[in-house]
Amino acid sequence: MSDSPGPDSSTRKRLLFVCVENSNRSQMAEAFARIHGGKQFEAYSAGSRPSGRTNPKAIDSMKEIGYDLSQHRSKSLSEIPDIEFDFVATMGCGDACPFVRAKLREDWNIPDPKEMPPEDFRAVRDLIETKVKAVIALMSEARP
Repeated sequence: MSDSPGPDSSTRKRLLFVCVENSNRSQMAEAFARIHGGKQFEAYSAGSRPSGRTNPKAIDSMKEIGYDLSQHRSKSLSEIPDIEFDFVATMGCGDACPFVRAKLREDWNIPDPKEMPPEDFRAVRDLIETKVKAVIALMSEARP
């Protein structure tokens, strides 16, 4: 018996955020799901053609709000668990990910902030946070 209250991994909602490089948007979405989802959610991110690194701008942007994204790494879709996710969001980069099983899918159509100046990058970060919070609220209402 565990001393830690909360759901075990079999009852947590599983969220996946996907983009091509898994270096900016999907990384920040995963981080926000971890920040706002608590123990009720398992968050993952991946890319169809991962860059192999997390963008330093994304690391700096998340550091501004107190999250250390430097420990994240760019991952391939082949590295995520072979499970049915409760929710999958693509970031608007044309990745449909048809082989990823999901109960609910959305394409968020978020612009790639890779080459944006810091103030625009922050606006994209904040948009991602808003969308992740909405998904968490929606998925919290849904029962297994």
